[in-house]
Amino acid sequence: MKVLGMISGTSHDGIDVAVVDFELVGSVLEGRLAHTASTPYPDELRARLVAALPPAPATLAEVCVLDTLIGQSFAGAAAAAIEAAGPVDLIVSHGQTVYHWVEGAHALGTLQIGQPAWIAERTGAPVLSDVRIRDITAGGHGAPLVSVLDGLLLADHDTGHDTGHDGGAAAALNLGGIANMTVVRGGTLYAYDIGPANALIDAVVTSRGLHPRGFDEDGRIAASGRVSQRLLEVLLDEPYYRLAAPKSTGKELFHLAYVEAALAEAGVPVSDGDLVATLTELTVRTVAHDVRAAGVGTLVVSGGGCRNPVVMDGLRAALPGVAVSPSDDYGAPSDDKEAIAFALIGWLTAHGLPGTVPGGTGAASPRILGTLTPGAGPLVLPAPLADPPRSLRLA
Repeated sequence: MKVLGMISGTSHDGIDVAVVDFELVGSVLEGRLAHTASTPYPDELRARLVAALPPAPATLAEVCVLDTLIGQSFAGAAAAAIEAAGPVDLIVSHGQTVYHWVEGAHALGTLQIGQPAWIAERTGAPVLSDVRIRDITAGGHGAPLVSVLDGLLLADHDTGHDTGHDGGAAAALNLGGIANMTVVRGGTLYAYDIGPANALIDAVVTSRGLHPRGFDEDGRIAASGRVSQRLLEVLLDEPYYRLAAPKSTGKELFHLAYVEAALAEAGVPVSDGDLVATLTELTVRTVAHDVRAAGVGTLVVSGGGCRNPVVMDGLRAALPGVAVSPSDDYGAPSDDKEAIAFALIGWLTAHGLPGTVPGGTGAASPRILGTLTPGAGPLVLPAPLADPPRSLRLA
């Protein structure tokens, strides 16, 4: 079954796509990566989206317009992928998260926009969307959904309860706007959002015009500055870090105003370079703390943050007993892993299998995910499967 996965993450800079041809061989799901691509949002659309995100107020009219424009952008990205890789059986569109409602450490709702009907109309393929909400209705956080991929991908790399390179839990770390981690130990899995990875860095770089693309390319800005210990102390005092997993967060908490409030509380002068260096160190400190606490021996890293040498060098220095490697080494290109994860969720849903692991999201039990929009013809699904695959091999 050939599935096209699509997502725009919390960095909201564009659309990542992955076409995966899945085949179940015994208890192992084999996935052939047929095509990947990244399509930046047009500058005007990205600026309009950023202006509408929390904590800024947004009208329902603006939400409607963005839902249409983002849906049309996703449709264009899907059509280009199909032109390159050939017809697909199913498209999975995560869309663009604009709000993740969390109160009292519980997720109560989530909103992803990018109207899937535009994708179905443009491509003629059925579209699975709204993949997070069903998990939330079952008491989960609806995040991190990539944990279902992580569990299958790391199934053969969990070495039990020891620590160090030759043992310990295996963990997958995604450094997008938010850092999330999936830990696999002794056949069990848990996952959660650690805190900001690139979200605060990107917010500062964009607002202060430090880089035309709105991020710290190759960590150059962070490398030019020095960490402000006083500001870092204020940032590390965030109550979210002390909450027990499972937990989820997003730009509803970690945004530009959050940084400005921390600067005001710190009460010390901080240059642009020092600010970016401090926010980068915040990512390193919070991630390294949780990796150590989980007794991880193997850490597989993906997301835009793994292209930042200041982050990666910082993690390796802080985690001398941990083998740190990119997800590319496991067949999942680090820039495409989330799109692959949503293609996998589509395959699971199409076969009547849950796309969540309760330990990954905190839900009461697993759930089949998503809402289906038919394509040009009748909706035809494969015969349901009784048992999920044991592991996933990507090539």
